Amino acid sequence: MNPLTLTVLYYSATGTNHAMAQEAAREGERQGARVRLRQVAELAPEAAIAMNAAWQAHRAATRHVEVATLEDLQAADCLMVSMPTRFGGIPAQMKQFLDQAGPLWATGKLVNKAVSAMSSAQNPHGGQEATLLSFYTVMWHWGAIVVAPGYTDPTFIAAGGNPYGVSTVAVEGGRLKPETVAAVQAQTRRLLQVGGWIRDGASQGAP
Repeated sequence: MNPLTLTVLYYSATGTNHAMAQEAAREGERQGARVRLRQVAELAPEAAIAMNAAWQAHRAATRHVEVATLEDLQAADCLMVSMPTRFGGIPAQMKQFLDQAGPLWATGKLVNKAVSAMSSAQNPHGGQEATLLSFYTVMWHWGAIVVAPGYTDPTFIAAGGNPYGVSTVAVEGGRLKPETVAAVQAQTRRLLQVGGWIRDGASQGAP
C-alpha cells in the first residue's frame, strides 16, 4: 500500500510553531510518510512586521516554505497543525485559510481525515488549550477524526501534560526544549498510526 500523505500546516510569527512543524515533518519522514510542510499566508501588514525584529527575521528566513493551498488539505491522509494562540483562539492567518475550505467541506473531501494539532503562547497558561479546542471544533464540522495525544505516551506528561496537543511557551527563534521535541515526535507517530487504521479500514469496506 502507498505511504500515508502527511500535511504539516503551520502559522508562526517568530519561529516556535515553525520549529514544532519541522519536528513533526521530520518524524513523518522517518515513519515513511509523504510529507508536505506548508505555512499559511501572512495577513499582517508590513508595517506591523517591521516593528518586530524577530518577526521580520523569521519571515525572511522562511520565505522558501511553500504557502498552503486547498490541494494540500485534499491530498492529506493525516493533517498536523501548529499555531500560536491569539487571545485564546485561532490566529487570523490560520482561520482565514480554514475558512477557504468550504468547497472541500461541501463535497465531503475532508471527511475522515486524521487530524491533530499543537500550539504555543507567551506563558504556560496563555490559552493553548482553548486554541486547540477551538481548532478541533472546526474539524468536527468537517467530519474529520481528531487524534488528540491524551496521556498515551510519557513524553506528553514531560512536555507539560496538555491532553489536546503538545503546547509550549513561545521562544524567539523557535528553540524547543528536548521534552517538547520528543512529545511532538510522539504525537506525530500517534497521528500516523491512527491515520493508517482509518485508511486501512476504509480500504476493507468498513463504514
